[in-house]
Parts: sequence; structure tokens; C-alpha cells
Amino acid sequence: MNEARRSLQDSPVNFFAVDPATFWFDFAISLVLAYGSASIFLFMPLGSWQQAIAFPIAVFWLYRLGSLVHEVAHLSHEEMQPFKVAWNLLAGVVILSPSPFFTRHHRDHHSQRLYGKLEDPEYVVNVFAPGSLGGILFYALQIVIFPLVVFLRFLLVPFTYLHPDLREWVLVHASSLTLNWRYERRLTAQDRWSIAAVEWLCCLRAILMLAWVALGFTDWTRLVLFYSLALGVLVLNQMRQLGDHHFESHGEASDIDAHIRDSCNYVGHDPLTLLLFPFSIRFHALHHLVPMMPYHHLEAADAWLREKLPADSPYHKLEEKDWWSVARRTLWGGGEARVPSTVATVAEST
Repeated sequence: MNEARRSLQDSPVNFFAVDPATFWFDFAISLVLAYGSASIFLFMPLGSWQQAIAFPIAVFWLYRLGSLVHEVAHLSHEEMQPFKVAWNLLAGVVILSPSPFFTRHHRDHHSQRLYGKLEDPEYVVNVFAPGSLGGILFYALQIVIFPLVVFLRFLLVPFTYLHPDLREWVLVHASSLTLNWRYERRLTAQDRWSIAAVEWLCCLRAILMLAWVALGFTDWTRLVLFYSLALGVLVLNQMRQLGDHHFESHGEASDIDAHIRDSCNYVGHDPLTLLLFPFSIRFHALHHLVPMMPYHHLEAADAWLREKLPADSPYHKLEEKDWWSVARRTLWGGGEARVPSTVATVAEST
């Protein structure tokens, strides 16, 4: 894949330059449409046609808004600090998905230290047994429960300070937005500070959601509606993860070329693929090849490589037609199960 990297460097276009205007525009559009459609869903009469129409629109735009955390995670520490603060205050805290709970584990997913191993926090086959109905049902159960787990994580923030050992366990094991319980977060001093800064804001957000109901300002069904939005967004995100990679690793270490070959570029314009991969992240193999390339350059960079690289370049073999062609192999493929026997047993008995 070195040939592809060299070709990008030879391009007259600087594909690595961040365009702040694009970030802010995408953020503003997503914020307005996500909160606008969500407000209609939340405030219209329960079961009304307006609510039914607003729900899928709100889920899509909340998913798109939340997906910007991925772009925040890949900005360097010095880049676009005002954008990072604005995204976390206006989106991350509100939807209980702040970037300090995502950035570290996402970068670990990109690292050769963890990619494809059983501890990889985003290698989706680490959290269910592929090829078995029981495994898929167990995976679905985890998705259904996860929004509640996240809500309780933030609601119970004060209790995490009751004992230093408890606090350390929470920081290492419960401060990442991943379904993979084997992942252990390596903490830096910056991590500790950033987690504490946003978790108290998220705690206040969670308390206010309950207090609003307890004080009689809204009906208890509002909490069910919030949950349905969170679940809808999580389902879209997990659907996307089923097609990010080929998932050919069975937990062993791999070199960088194998890492890239295990990833997918979607070059077609299938509507479902476009829906699940906002901000051009459908060029996922290219993203793993050059993680620091801003999302708004991925499509143009892929077009450059497809034109300039020779026909026998390994880069062309990364192309996939559509999301489902990969996702169905992830779900029903015959690869050996990667989950621990205790989890596999529960899955098979589901």
C-alpha cells in the first residue's frame, strides 16, 4: 500500500488539509435538521402521523450529527479547538456521546497494537458469534440494552467517586462507547481530565431528563421516546460497522497491509450504503490507510488513486459494490467464533 501513499503525496491537491468551513457547515446543517425533526417527534401527540413521519428523519439526522464525533476524533490535538468544544457542548453532551468517550478507543481500533484482536473495541465480530442465529440474537440484545447502560453510566457519575479503586475501574472499563467488554482503556492525564469535564455535564443532562418528568413538566412517555431515538441511531451505527471490514482476523496480530486489505471501499451509489456511511466514510479502507485525511477529501482522493494507480495495484482490490454484500458475510459467514466460551454459550442458548 506504500504505492498508494506515495501517489497521494504526488497529487497537486493537498488531501490532508482541513477545511474548517466544511466542518462547520456540515455540523450546522446536521444540528438544525437533527434537533428540528427530533423536536417534532418528541412534541407531537403520541402515535400521530406527524410523529411517525418525523421518527425516521430524526434518527437519520441524529445519526449523521453523532457521526461527526468520528471526525472530531481524528483531528489533531491543536486542530479546530473551537469546533471540538462546540460539538461536545451542542451535540456530544445532549446525545450523551461526548468525544472523550470515543476518541481513545477509536484510535486504538486504528492501531496495529489492537486492530483485529479480541480486544479491538470496534471489530464488531468481537461482540457476537457470527454464523449463528443465537449469536445474532445475543448481539441484538446487547444493542437494545446499550442505550440504557450509557444513560446509567452518566446518571451515576457521583457514585464513581466513592472509592479510588471504583473510580479507576470505571475509567478503564466504562468510559468508552464500545460493546466490547474486553477492551481496557489506557489512560493518560489528558484522558482523566477530559472524561471528568464532560461526564459531569452528561450527568446533569441525564438528571434533567428524569427531573423534567418527576416535576410534571412532561409525561413519562418522553423517556421512552428518547430511548427509541437512541436505539434507532445505535442500530444504524451497528449496521454500518457490519460492513466496515471483512473481519478475516481471528484475534491474531496482523501487519499494516493485512489491516488495510481487511477494510472496504464502497465505490457504488447504493442508497442504503450512502445512508449508513455519512461524510464519505464509505471509503473506509482509504480512511484506515491514511487516518488523518479529513473526511471531505476521501472521495476525491479515492478517485485520484483509482485513476493513477496501475490496474494490478492492491488498492483496487479494496473495492466493494455495496454494504449488504459485506454485511451478510459478517452475519452469516462460516468463520470461527471469536467470543469467549461463556458469552458464546449464552448466545447459543438465546
